[in-house]
Amino acid sequence: MAKSILVTGGAGFIGSNFVPYFAKKYPTYNVIVLDKLTYAANPENLAECNKMRNYRFFQGDICDANLVDAIFRDCDIRGVIHFAAESHVDNSITGPRAFINTNIVGTANLLEAARNNWMDAPGRVKTGHETDRFHHISTDEVYGALGATGLFSETTPYDPSSPYSASKASSDHLVSAWHRTFGLNTTISNCSNNYGPKQHPEKLIPKIIQNCVNWQPIPIYGRGENVRDWLYVMDHVHAIDLIFHNGRAGQTYNIGGHNERTNMQIVNTICKIMDQRMPRKSGQYSDLITFVADRPGHDLRYAIDAGKIERELGWRAAETFDRGIIKTVDWYLQKMR
Repeated sequence: MAKSILVTGGAGFIGSNFVPYFAKKYPTYNVIVLDKLTYAANPENLAECNKMRNYRFFQGDICDANLVDAIFRDCDIRGVIHFAAESHVDNSITGPRAFINTNIVGTANLLEAARNNWMDAPGRVKTGHETDRFHHISTDEVYGALGATGLFSETTPYDPSSPYSASKASSDHLVSAWHRTFGLNTTISNCSNNYGPKQHPEKLIPKIIQNCVNWQPIPIYGRGENVRDWLYVMDHVHAIDLIFHNGRAGQTYNIGGHNERTNMQIVNTICKIMDQRMPRKSGQYSDLITFVADRPGHDLRYAIDAGKIERELGWRAAETFDRGIIKTVDWYLQKMR
């Protein structure tokens, strides 16, 4: 009998890389996608799934508890992989309420639907639901900022800086509480910055590529000294697959790419690739770099210690940044033609 897995936010960046991979790898799963289709989602990202017999799409909001309950009931959901989130830091500064609603209230709705459908009482799982699991995708931003050295681990205290990261920290705590209080089978992953195909153009790497193509200024906050650990999206997809199937219940796993780069290193790398791919008759793409005022609460450095998932589940980031960024630039250039 096919097992139905609910993937929230499946038309977003990471979700739309995950869903085709997951549906193809596990033909005995019915992959049910629920996505609100906000500005950050694109149904075309899932076009390759339309002919898959084990794929089904619902447009809707995880903040709609009645809808979530109906999908759990009607589709007999036996697992959740929860991507859906508001995730843009700048937008959380100008309009935090959407982040509170989606990231906190929406997550609570999903947890309650899972608890009501999978459990008879705290600590007592319904017969036949013993392996049902709720996996929650989060971010390294919940840990705050690092200095020049050190790495975030699963035991790093939470210290979020923005409304976005605070809302994600809140959702992490809810997932942990539903495990500890009710015995719900949950796992959490906190990942570093993802990059790769299908990312919304508001994000740093696609924005740089798009502005290069259009010969427009490339805005860089401050002096471009902020450091991020970059994770190729398909490496993240493989990690989620491993955690969902083999991770220990109640555990958190940090996922990082071991690819620390400053924003200036990122933009200079992309500009050099663009100089090779689309050379200009005069000037170089780096001429477009423009420094703008830093945003409030901008964390200086993030970096992930992925030792736990490497030791326990045998995961390794397969893509180096130097290879992954070339793949990414080429994908966007092909898409823009």
